[in-house]
Amino acid sequence: MVSSDHSPAQHAVPTGPAGTVRHALALVRDTIPPLHPGGAPVIGAVAVAAFGLRALRGRGTFAALATTAGVAAFFRAPKRTTPRRDGIAVAPADGTVSLVDTAEPPEDLVALGLPPGPRPRVSVFLSVYDVHVQRVPVDGQVQAVEHRPGGYLSADLPAASDTNARTALWVHGTDGHDLVVLQIAGLVARRIVCDAAAGDEVRAGEVYGLIRFGSRVDLLLPPGSTIHVEPGQRAVGGETVLADLPAADRPGTGTR
Repeated sequence: MVSSDHSPAQHAVPTGPAGTVRHALALVRDTIPPLHPGGAPVIGAVAVAAFGLRALRGRGTFAALATTAGVAAFFRAPKRTTPRRDGIAVAPADGTVSLVDTAEPPEDLVALGLPPGPRPRVSVFLSVYDVHVQRVPVDGQVQAVEHRPGGYLSADLPAASDTNARTALWVHGTDGHDLVVLQIAGLVARRIVCDAAAGDEVRAGEVYGLIRFGSRVDLLLPPGSTIHVEPGQRAVGGETVLADLPAADRPGTGTR
């Protein structure tokens, strides 16, 4: 099941000391991003190891806290404000646009009914400093989720899409278009988490997955899409508009 992002709540003007404290706590809660639950085992293991070492050495509390907080930061899932106009696809991940080209859709999805043929592709490279959660690019319904094992080339290489381990998410948009998001492992990444399943109704900007720790995310768009980003540009998951989709009633756009 995917998770929804909501805009920070509008807090009432506090009255009295208790109200001021509640207001301050609410501001802190809105400022610190929530964590993806997929990071809990890793954060817990690091915390146990760090504080266990601190107990053995009798010092190092600050280092243990800093290490645990640093690892926790890898799994942050900040709230995002997603544009709600029709006919657009938003970035499925934070990072740097590394490729804008065309690519064939995954064969396993074509075998399940995804229309074949080359599609515009936008690849976003995630460094270890980027937010690592993935987001749905359009409103629609999940048609299939397929995982393929593979290697662990550097994710910024074009060949990574074909050779690395990856999970493919096929979304049939409410406007009739089919889009595919590929979570691709990299040199450091060894774990791909996908919380979406076939049949799920999804909304653009929702968090649906996670890659530990960084790598690459490809978005395959319908033929005829107009791409608005260039290699080297920064993308913000759930907010940056990567492309305008073709008119849904235009022939040959890849709609079903």
